[in-house]
Amino acid sequence: MDYLIRFVQIHETFRRPETDSLAEMAGVKIEWLSYSEDSPFAIIRFNGASDPTAAARALLSRSILGVAIYELWGSGVDYESLHNDIRDRTQPLWDQYSRGTFRFDMDSFYGSRPASEQRKIIETFSYMAFTGQIRMRQPDNQFRIFEEYELDGPIPHHLHFGRLVAESDRKAMNKYSLKTRNYIATTSMDAELSLVTANLAQAAPGTLAYDPFMGTGSFPVACAHFGAAVFGSDLDGRSIRGKGGRNVSSNFDQYGTAAQYLGGLVADLTNTPLREKRFLNSIVCDPPYGVREGLKVLGSTRVALKEVVYLADGKPAHLQANYVPPKRPYSFMRLLDDILDFSADRLADDGRLCMWMPVAGLIEGEDPAAEEDAVPDTEYTIPRHPGLELVSLCKQDFNKWSRRLLTYRRKADAAVDQEQLLAYKAQRLVIAEGSQNDLKARADDLNAFRRKYFQGFKEQATGV
Repeated sequence: MDYLIRFVQIHETFRRPETDSLAEMAGVKIEWLSYSEDSPFAIIRFNGASDPTAAARALLSRSILGVAIYELWGSGVDYESLHNDIRDRTQPLWDQYSRGTFRFDMDSFYGSRPASEQRKIIETFSYMAFTGQIRMRQPDNQFRIFEEYELDGPIPHHLHFGRLVAESDRKAMNKYSLKTRNYIATTSMDAELSLVTANLAQAAPGTLAYDPFMGTGSFPVACAHFGAAVFGSDLDGRSIRGKGGRNVSSNFDQYGTAAQYLGGLVADLTNTPLREKRFLNSIVCDPPYGVREGLKVLGSTRVALKEVVYLADGKPAHLQANYVPPKRPYSFMRLLDDILDFSADRLADDGRLCMWMPVAGLIEGEDPAAEEDAVPDTEYTIPRHPGLELVSLCKQDFNKWSRRLLTYRRKADAAVDQEQLLAYKAQRLVIAEGSQNDLKARADDLNAFRRKYFQGFKEQATGV
């Protein structure tokens, strides 16, 4: 039996990677028989599954971009070919479902039909001779006719018919909506993409997830929803502490996941208290792009601020409750490299890094499977590390820029090329030494994305 997944027609480049990640977590092997980013319908097959129906339920139970999964009873280019295919595939099954309560309905993509036409079409399936009672709410079996139209097309060009097996976890988006969340900021990641990121990170009970740029905690909240223990850190402790009783911790209280929140740290990747031990199962992050203020990291270019500063009463300034540590300019490319190296040193085998990365200018013709990493008209190439394997690349387009979600898997030490790793470490030392020697560098000069971002809006305003 083949299965049809009904996806939402949004975030198209995220759908297949999320499904593949969930299949790996569920321990099932899927074969993609039909998939297109232009269509919400995909057909898959479970290879080697002793119970494909149970595998289908396991696959879709926590999906965010999938809506539901169906046993595929037939496909066709018109209703005549659809009915013939249903007879060929499933006639022996009809008696099994003939006496239970049932419901038929229709799902038309890029098209619609009045209720009278829908009823006439549904009546053409009467040859199945179901004798059970029709029940519109919570029937024993729900069947759906899928129509796929070309945009503004008069008739559907492809049809499917299936029996509902399982619905997804898409309703979680409403629970975690930013509109009702206790504590957010202007840069908080929306619930949908936070949950998708958690699925790609394979957050689950018994795993430990960390966000080094936690902010108000969108990613840890999403990972906790799927059962992971979570914690995070941020350069600005005020974003973690909040005020007036609203803070990161209160978000977990709101959703009943306080027991899974281990706490937050004031730190950055260059000044981390986490020891160099491979104990994390996932790292999820949306690094700061440095658009508004330029990228910063803990530290200072002023010699006096590199020492302990004492107040008039002789107390160290850094021990005060309202202390804000000094910061110095930071390179965006250095930031990406630091994230990968930090992850390789602290992720367990097969642990995942999910990192968002901005790109200035719209991307066209990008192929994540291509051997060449450099993509025309993009600001940055995909960062690499000898200890990490790129699993998937998802893209979200905006107006004058876009961003990618890069997912990496930590290789086992035995699978890491040691010569490449030594060369990589040596190159990092050279770059670090160069950065130390350039103490007068301004944040604008260190962030090419920032310049390209504002250039795009300037061109838009002037009509270029």
